[in-house]
Amino acid sequence: MTASLPRRLLAELLGSAFLAALVIGSGIAAQTLSPTDTGLQLLENAAATAAGLFTIILMFGPVSGGHFNPVVSLADAALGGISWRDASAYIPAQVAGCALGAVTANGMFALAAVSISTHHRASAAHLLAEAIATAGLVLVIFALARSHRTTTAPAAVGAYIGAAYFFTSSSSFANPAITLGRTISDTFAGIAPASAPGFILAQLIGGAAAIVVVRALYPDVTPADAAEVVVPHLVQTR
Repeated sequence: MTASLPRRLLAELLGSAFLAALVIGSGIAAQTLSPTDTGLQLLENAAATAAGLFTIILMFGPVSGGHFNPVVSLADAALGGISWRDASAYIPAQVAGCALGAVTANGMFALAAVSISTHHRASAAHLLAEAIATAGLVLVIFALARSHRTTTAPAAVGAYIGAAYFFTSSSSFANPAITLGRTISDTFAGIAPASAPGFILAQLIGGAAAIVVVRALYPDVTPADAAEVVVPHLVQTR
């Protein structure tokens, strides 16, 4: 049996809040610590995100699967891991959690609780990067899930996101919920609201493409196998 839906939603809310606080807070700290070196700011932000994401998945994954990302939840539903009803419930919790985390990060650094970002990012190159970043993330998660290597997923997801900060021009948001959360922090990790719709569309396209590839590469999998998205003991949690 899996955890009850309310417990899973709480885990997704809290995990998403920690994720947003981690990404935005480390970006603010990087700006403060290395004000004249953008490359070093990105390195600090990426390293904190990679390490933090690993631990957040370990904390909350046994309860909810550790999605913290609407694209991952939609992919999980499409691949038979969770119901569409549950996926539709996960998404508002993830968005609310990322908004909460953004407000918290701003507050921890004595900034206005909500400050609309002016960091415009939606060039064609950025949108292509977001589609690729999101496709890669979904492929990492479900390739491991469908080949029964889920114990390595927290580290693999953290490592992938850390690397994608550098190999994508968009610095790999790869997550509609965190994209929305980052619009309310006018800091290093922020994104202007006008850029967010394009990012989200690119992320959904990347996720859809990854589902097709996962089905082609790992076709013979039961729903029970697919349910082990991030943490293998999810199906044993009560």
